[in-house]
Amino acid sequence: MKAMVRVFKALSDSSRIRILKMLEIRSLCVCEMTEILQLATSTVSKHLSILRDAGLVSGTKEGKWANFHLNHDQSDAYVRHLLPLIRTWLPDDEIIRDDREKVMLVDRNKLCGL
Repeated sequence: MKAMVRVFKALSDSSRIRILKMLEIRSLCVCEMTEILQLATSTVSKHLSILRDAGLVSGTKEGKWANFHLNHDQSDAYVRHLLPLIRTWLPDDEIIRDDREKVMLVDRNKLCGL
């Protein structure tokens, strides 16, 4: 039961839902998510930590960036069943639509000054 509670607690925050919906589009680094969400880097990192602990996202290191993506290779049955379901949620939500547009425009090279 602990694993299920962990997943549902991770889903209980609107910023974390927004992160999951953004990661449906493509992998993102923390600076890109920070820009889109307009939250402090430490706050975004905390949200990502909660999502990672629940098994919903995973990250890979690429040079200076840690890229986060949805964890489709999850052995946890709750995550395996919920990720496809979450994809169907909130298709007409204004915030999610705005985030989707921002994901397509955000550029880590400009954000990080490279």
